[in-house]
Formats: sequence, structure tokens, C-alpha cells
Amino acid sequence: MIRILLVDDHPIVRTGLRSLFDNYEDIEVGGEASTGEEAVDFVKSTTVDVVLCDLRLGAGMNGAETTAAIAKLPRAPRVLILTTFDKDAEILACIEAGASGYLLKDVSAQTIVESIRAAAQGQLVLAPEMTQRVLAGMRAPKVELTAREHDVLQQLATGNGNKQIAKVLFVSEATVKTHLVHIFDKLQATSRTEAIIKARELGLV
Repeated sequence: MIRILLVDDHPIVRTGLRSLFDNYEDIEVGGEASTGEEAVDFVKSTTVDVVLCDLRLGAGMNGAETTAAIAKLPRAPRVLILTTFDKDAEILACIEAGASGYLLKDVSAQTIVESIRAAAQGQLVLAPEMTQRVLAGMRAPKVELTAREHDVLQQLATGNGNKQIAKVLFVSEATVKTHLVHIFDKLQATSRTEAIIKARELGLV
């Protein structure tokens, strides 16, 4: 018997999944949680084999953070992400956090069931094309911005010009320009638009 914990901030999704697993004798829903924090607390006190977790969980911990927190626990269960989001940076973040797999919610019910069984056995569950994207992401050089560069990038993504950014961050325009030079260099971008696009692809904004 595979005992699972359902983690999703939408009750109707949890209800649908519970109904699905009622049709399988080897899978038992051991509990539900609507937040990452609830999921971690549940796993601390109750034994489950697989945590089926959404990526976006409201204002608290997200799926990757929840995965990382669970992975640190003694006798940690496997975590399988089930979501509608398929950005490379988010997929990579979850796998690096220790997730056993990443599924999109448009897959078939049978795929979800088979993936839970595979995760319970310690297998990595990823679609072939997703595996290639994860490997590419792991091989790509990491982009590390300073806290101030990140602040400038966030302002840039809102469409603010240098003068507006300087005003919001209480710095000079010259300082903003210096940070932008460093940001463009790290992102290998030649324009503001390209920098924003690459930053979004990397999950920086």
C-alpha cells in the first residue's frame, strides 16, 4: 500500500484527486494539506510514502521550498510535483530541492497513478522532453545577482526607466546605470528587453 499526502491550495483539486485514488487498491490518501507549512508539519507526525504537491501554494512556501523542507526530515517521503506551470527554472528548482518528479496537470489519470508508484520505488519521474530541459538547465552557468542588482532588475521588469528606478531605490542614476551594466553582463543581454526576457526564463523576476 502506498500512502500519499495531497498538497494543493484548491480544495476541489484535492477532492478530485482523492476520488481518483479511491479507484486504486494500492494507493491510500493518508491526508491533505493546503499549504507547504501544513504539509511539512503533517509529514513530521504521520508516515506517508509520497507527497503529491502543487507548485504554487498561495502566500507561503512554494512547491520547491516545501520539497526542500521535507527532504531534510528523517525518513523523508518522496515528493512528486503536480502543477500547471512548466517553466524550466521552476522545474529545475524542484528537482534540485529533491523532488522525485514533476508532472503537469494535463496528464492522464493513469500517468499520475503510475508516476506515484514509480516515485514510491525511488525512481525519477520526468517526461523525456522535460528531462532534456532539466539537464540543460543543470549544465547552464548559474546567474548570481547581488541583492541590489536584483532590486534594479525587479524595477526594470516593471518598465521603470533609470530615473524612476533611482528614485524608488534612493540611489543616483549613475549607480543604476552601473548596476545595469553588471546585470546585462551576467545575463549576456544587450538590451533592457533581452535582459527581462532572460531573467524571466531563469526565474529571476
